[in-house]
Amino acid sequence: MFWVSFFASVGLYWWYGLGRPDPERLNLPDGFHVAVYAEVAGARSLALGTRGTVFVSTRRAGKVYGLVDGDGDNVAETVHVLAEGLDSPNGVAFRDGALYVAEISRILRFDDIESHLEDPPAAVVVYDGFPTETHHGWKFIRFGPDGLLYVPIGAPCNICLPADERFMSIMRMQPDGSAVEIYASGVRNSVGFDWHPETGVLWFTDNGRDHLGDDSPPDELNRAPEADLHFGFPYCHGGLISDPEYGTGHDCNEYMAPAMALDAHVAPLGMRFYDGAMFPPEYRHRILIAQHGSWNRSVPDGYRIIAVTVVDGVVVASETFMDGWLEGGRAWGRPVDVEVMPDGAVLVSDDRAGLIYRVTYDR
Repeated sequence: MFWVSFFASVGLYWWYGLGRPDPERLNLPDGFHVAVYAEVAGARSLALGTRGTVFVSTRRAGKVYGLVDGDGDNVAETVHVLAEGLDSPNGVAFRDGALYVAEISRILRFDDIESHLEDPPAAVVVYDGFPTETHHGWKFIRFGPDGLLYVPIGAPCNICLPADERFMSIMRMQPDGSAVEIYASGVRNSVGFDWHPETGVLWFTDNGRDHLGDDSPPDELNRAPEADLHFGFPYCHGGLISDPEYGTGHDCNEYMAPAMALDAHVAPLGMRFYDGAMFPPEYRHRILIAQHGSWNRSVPDGYRIIAVTVVDGVVVASETFMDGWLEGGRAWGRPVDVEVMPDGAVLVSDDRAGLIYRVTYDR
């Protein structure tokens, strides 16, 4: 079934004149190289097991996969289906031998998963009390350096102010699903976050609202050095723009401004601080952000990986690191998430092309 789905999607590329997805069409700085690590239809979030298994989520397919490179050639030749029939299982995280999977309203756990890739265990329900709304209901999850599982709850709308304060937040909980609390508020829709390797401070992407024009408001890269901060939504956007529907009576200076205002509608999703040793030294602790790409902008934008330089908690520079998915105003691929491998290579998932790329450096 997997191959039927994959080749059906490839056929659609030919039908729409986009050609077969090909990493050779991607652009990287000198000395960097890209190859296909695996083919996974609808590949979304990535997580890494202690034995080298790469876990991959989907949204629409409702499946979670485990990828294994058994012969060490840097290509995952085995793709295990670990779970299926799930409700938009976008988020995956790994801790203490267990795989955690986020559905719309609950968190599942698959124990000792790397010993049971061919016969996955039944899921344990860790928590099932999240809202059931599907608009921005898919979730990215990760464990923080404090050992807690962080779970964003997106706004159930383009722009609104729901009574349930859990919406528009990043929450966190103990690994067993207890002590659930809100960590950050005023976050419209975060689908990616990571902690600075030295300071332990949380950084996250956030997708701005629609229907204020092609160039407004900006998407955001945010920094949350402590709990209980508010990042402005739905009152303010980008730290400066008062919302025409909800901004009256609210001063944007009351809220946390973004660490970096990104271009509007580029849809920043997965992000990682690069902490590997393969890339040149100047990439150490840069943030790699996957911009999934616009869906309603008159001139498409995004569809790339950017590298952001941070010094003492301040963004000082950014540049395009990887692009080429957008050709002639049409996108043959959409990057979703980034994962740093033990050897320093970087994996990038692409849910439109159904591929996971492996990016390496070798001058």
